[in-house]
Amino acid sequence: MKLDGRRERFRSLHEEGTFLMPNPHDVGTCRLLTTLGFSALATTSGGHSASLGRMDMTAHRAGVVEHVSALATSTDLPLSVDAEQCYPEEAGGVQETVRLLAEAGASGCSIEDWNSRTGRIEDLGQAVERVGAAAAEADRQGMVLTARAENHLRGVNNLDDTVLRLASYREAGAHVVYAPGLPDLDAIERVVKDTNAPVNVLLQPGGPSVGELTRVGVRRLSVGSALARVAYGAVVQAAVALLATGTLEEAWPYLDRELSSRAFAAE
Repeated sequence: MKLDGRRERFRSLHEEGTFLMPNPHDVGTCRLLTTLGFSALATTSGGHSASLGRMDMTAHRAGVVEHVSALATSTDLPLSVDAEQCYPEEAGGVQETVRLLAEAGASGCSIEDWNSRTGRIEDLGQAVERVGAAAAEADRQGMVLTARAENHLRGVNNLDDTVLRLASYREAGAHVVYAPGLPDLDAIERVVKDTNAPVNVLLQPGGPSVGELTRVGVRRLSVGSALARVAYGAVVQAAVALLATGTLEEAWPYLDRELSSRAFAAE
């Protein structure tokens, strides 16, 4: 599918119901997930950083753009980008970041209000200004902009402030809103009702089911860095067992789940 078609498809997905958008962390997982029947994919800053042996939110913009370009050429599905704060301190600011991601093949991207440099949530006014700038460029590129309120991931359990922020981001032009880590289904339902926007929810172990989230009107579901953490956790467990026993059979008891190298081949 051509890029314009992917972007049009991504926009329309948010109007059709609830869809699941998993998060590949490298080209291999991108190709694998593409073959499994999902409608769209999204990058994960945590998973990408882990694939480089780095802590989350330490990548530079140029590296993220290169990563997006590699993934976008490995799939014909719409690809949304976890762009952290859209790198407001780099040349051209958030608008240039959105433009570069569009050029790399993204169908959408996100912008969040957590400042990793200062270790705090940005003031609402500044966050709204940046969302507006990113949304304007996303509109020019035909992309979907997701605005994120990071309160609940950062220990600020203030649902009123989260709803205010998301509603403000929507008014500033965001196409989708997202507050990862919302505490329960009631909080999620309030976000859906009070923001008047398509809502993305982060699936979590023990959290609401896909059916429950669909029932309260959530449009999009993602998993963040979960798949990357599962993959790297399996590597560590297998390697520890290998070191202890010296046998592959003991190190990896799930050989029947092993993937052939053909699974990673390009179409």
